[in-house]
Amino acid sequence: MYTDALSFLEDERDAWRPYEALSQLTDEELERPVADAHGWSGRDLMGHLLTWQLFSLDVAKELALGDASASRTQADADWDERGGDTVNAEAEAAWRTRSIDDVRQEFAQVAGQLRGYLTVVPETRWLKNADQQRFFYEETIEHYDDHKADLAAVLAAAGRA
Repeated sequence: MYTDALSFLEDERDAWRPYEALSQLTDEELERPVADAHGWSGRDLMGHLLTWQLFSLDVAKELALGDASASRTQADADWDERGGDTVNAEAEAAWRTRSIDDVRQEFAQVAGQLRGYLTVVPETRWLKNADQQRFFYEETIEHYDDHKADLAAVLAAAGRA
């Protein structure tokens, strides 16, 4: 449990840093499926992480304005109703329709935007609220940790390990 925002933001930044290596891959390397990464390509991994960062950004924007997040309520209900595999598959398919340049651009910006928004959300709405703090932790730091092996496999397949 974090007691100050700076500690959380520093830990999130440190946890995100290894994923920035994906930006250094060529388009061809990003498009190549990797068996040891659940068949995902680097692009798929980028899109997956972006999906949940963008969701977190939406929640942060709403919490900057009020005590609750309609986006989170709706997404939680969708996850419960349709299941995580379906939600993730739809997000993966959506990212595959976007140009690699769009994916790269989003990937370069969203993590920083999320950190920026969290600095303006009153701490009582996210850091001092155990449920919201857990949400942001799970969608960022914990989620990045969950995909370390996927990142390593993608980088190894590109000869960048």
